[in-house]
Amino acid sequence: MKKICAVFLLLSLYNPLASAKTIIEIDTTMGVMQLELYPGKAPKTVENFLNYIDLGYYDDLIFHRVIDNWIIQSGGYDENFMMEDTLLPIRNEAVNGLKNDRGTITMARMTDPHSADSQFFINLDDNTNLNHRARTFSDYGYCVFGKIIEGMDVADAIGDVKTDEFDGFDDVPVEPIFIKTIRILSRE
Repeated sequence: MKKICAVFLLLSLYNPLASAKTIIEIDTTMGVMQLELYPGKAPKTVENFLNYIDLGYYDDLIFHRVIDNWIIQSGGYDENFMMEDTLLPIRNEAVNGLKNDRGTITMARMTDPHSADSQFFINLDDNTNLNHRARTFSDYGYCVFGKIIEGMDVADAIGDVKTDEFDGFDDVPVEPIFIKTIRILSRE
């Protein structure tokens, strides 16, 4: 029995999906950020995000929600606050053990925990209130699926811009900040 447990433990420690990663680059009008995505921890979320990248969906979208020391959010609107059609919502993978720590990229969603589609945000602080706590409607949390590895200063600079209310939206940068493009640098 001890041999079987040891083999199982060894196999679980060497799970190629658990260490798989993908590197992307988000080129914005304020600079470039590189992020490492974790398909081994959030496979459906990463697959969904990469599908949008492959479609060129994020090109020319704005950061429409910017709250200093909290988050910067994009993936939904152009500068006229028009939204393109999205793919179907995905199941929330916030149970993956990843935390909404500073520099992580997370799927945005509506009140329904399983309503994320194209929108994402980058945490500018450790936002423990966004972490998964339970498999309940109110405590499901927000799915982290990667982290900035270069360009946190760009995310912070975006977080520092002046914001105002615009057409019923709060925390909108006064001067639009665009995603020029997001591209995949490496995929494992």
